[in-house]
Amino acid sequence: MEGQRDSLLPGSVSAHLPLENEQAILRFTRELNEHCSAERLFRVLPSKLRELISADSFIVAHADESQAGFEYFFAADAPAASADPTAEPSTLLWVYQTQDSLSIASLNEETRFMDAGKLPGINGEGSLLVLPLSTTLRQLGVVCASRRLTNGFSEDEASLLRLAVDYAALAIDNCLNFAAAERARLRFESEQARLKLILDLNNSVVSNLELKELIAAISPSIRNAMQLDAVALMLPAEGGGGLEVYALDFPDSKGSIRTGEVIPMEGLPGRVLRTGKLWVGDISEEQRYLGRNLAIQEGFKALCLLPLVRCGRTLGVLAVARLRSDSFTTEDVDFLVQIAGQIAIAIDNALAYRKISELSDKLAQEKLYLEDEIRSELNFEEIIGNSQILKKVLRQVEAVAPTDSTVLIHGETGSGKELIARAVHKLSRRSAHGFVKLNCAAIPTGLLESELFGHEKGAFTGAIAQRVGRFELASEGTIFLDEIGEIPLELQPKLLRVLQEREFERLGSSRTLHTHARLIAATNRDLSAMVEAQRFRSDLFYRLNVFPIHVPPLRERTEDIPFLVRHFAQHYGRLMKKPIETISTETMNAIVRYPWPGNIRELQNVIERTVILSSGTELKVPISELKSRSQDNGNNNGILTLEEMERRHILSVLEQTNWVFSGPNGAAAKLGMKRPTLQFRMRKLGISRPPRT
Repeated sequence: MEGQRDSLLPGSVSAHLPLENEQAILRFTRELNEHCSAERLFRVLPSKLRELISADSFIVAHADESQAGFEYFFAADAPAASADPTAEPSTLLWVYQTQDSLSIASLNEETRFMDAGKLPGINGEGSLLVLPLSTTLRQLGVVCASRRLTNGFSEDEASLLRLAVDYAALAIDNCLNFAAAERARLRFESEQARLKLILDLNNSVVSNLELKELIAAISPSIRNAMQLDAVALMLPAEGGGGLEVYALDFPDSKGSIRTGEVIPMEGLPGRVLRTGKLWVGDISEEQRYLGRNLAIQEGFKALCLLPLVRCGRTLGVLAVARLRSDSFTTEDVDFLVQIAGQIAIAIDNALAYRKISELSDKLAQEKLYLEDEIRSELNFEEIIGNSQILKKVLRQVEAVAPTDSTVLIHGETGSGKELIARAVHKLSRRSAHGFVKLNCAAIPTGLLESELFGHEKGAFTGAIAQRVGRFELASEGTIFLDEIGEIPLELQPKLLRVLQEREFERLGSSRTLHTHARLIAATNRDLSAMVEAQRFRSDLFYRLNVFPIHVPPLRERTEDIPFLVRHFAQHYGRLMKKPIETISTETMNAIVRYPWPGNIRELQNVIERTVILSSGTELKVPISELKSRSQDNGNNNGILTLEEMERRHILSVLEQTNWVFSGPNGAAAKLGMKRPTLQFRMRKLGISRPPRT
């Protein structure tokens, strides 16, 4: 137990204290521990020391670092005393600086420290004991005890006082450390709260493009973190007449400032907007700049106006205010500048989003207009028909569309090859991307490579700017090359490379570009015959002919003609405001019997012309004109056309060979061509095997 008592007492002398002194020290330490404030400990320490050891006076001199001097504390019942504020007593300074104790047995005989008797509360005679109030790491001040008697303090009393002062120093140091830790904790929590506010603001800026919703969401956090009473966002009013209060968070408002209020540019916020410089301070100093003095009417005492600057442009003003006289510190202003920077980004994003939305709406309207124009001009909204041969083609489209395989569509001019290509694209996974088309026969040979692969500025005469090619435009989408057979031989290797390696270079550039476009090609020519004639590369043909689709001519799907006639008649009737309600049986039969060498395109043109000429609700096609056309196509003044002669010759050979194509005695051998070439010519000339009876 004795060892435990010694451990409670600081200082090496605690083990030699008498029991009654040890109990007194324990009581002294318990009483000091009741105080958590260092300032309170300084005030009660003189009285507690006098309760421990009787003395005429106790002085506790606290070394105040901010004032570079001593602050004196006396016992509560001690007479008032004051010190010379111009200079500190050398006695106390010597003890404080050397950290040695000083014992003066007689003040009357003291020669080293002549001012010892002039200390506050000392009557100039008797004895004096001065002890440093300090810990190992901190010097706190000095404790001075005096008695009127010479040699007034015994060795035991001096030891007891040293022990008490050492413990008091520890207690005060603990309080100071606790207060510093508490301040650090509060500062850390404040910094954490501000950091969280910045992070939340960053997230809000990224995720919220509606400015009013953003300000409404973050302003309460700003008010709480900064202990503000009001937060307002002011943006230039439409027409430039001042600054409009765009958003306001002010729970205690008197109603002088409202959302939508326009503040004249002559006011202080207008000056901040014009100069781009913040203003902070007491608003009473700037009353002449406040216009209608709205801030004064609301009772604001401290105000901070921050310009919202983004990319060199001042977009608005952020205003924060306090109703109490609590000026904004430099730390507050620095943090508010960070917030203003984030809000400026939010405003810039919101304005850009608004502009993009307006442009997007305009583009969407233009797109709808163009789509309507395309539909009205091309009339390829849907594939019209119900024939078995057309259904077979559509089943092929459904089968190949989900894949990325190359498709080769062949058929006569005007039979709807592009419509089939669009159907493949629309049913594919690429439908969300572009459908880029190019008619290879419509582009001069010298410019075709540039159209396909693009060119750099200066690549050739007339290349005044960089051009993006069709393959680059169609990446991730579909590129449709119509009349593929018209591509010159020297360009075909580059097209083959795109199909095999998915890469190409622009004209005038050595940089390799990549494309993921799906190729759909179309032709009305016999590519296999062109390969035999060495006018088309065989390797390119095989790469194109992965999935061939033959689009039948209109004469092979005559059962679809009535559907097409009704569709075109209704379409052009609506456009021309001529409702077509009936078509005579005689007219329809004449249309069905006509061979339509121009296929659907010719039928569409004939119906459009007929609607123009029709005066009533009945579609009246000039049958005589169709007969004349039919005769002109088959016989010109009794002379057969080459196409009709070829058709009749092939039919004759097929009948002689009993419609056998292959073999030494087959029709292909007799005609001097390969079987695929014969089949292609039959499709082009509209020759089909008659049904067996």
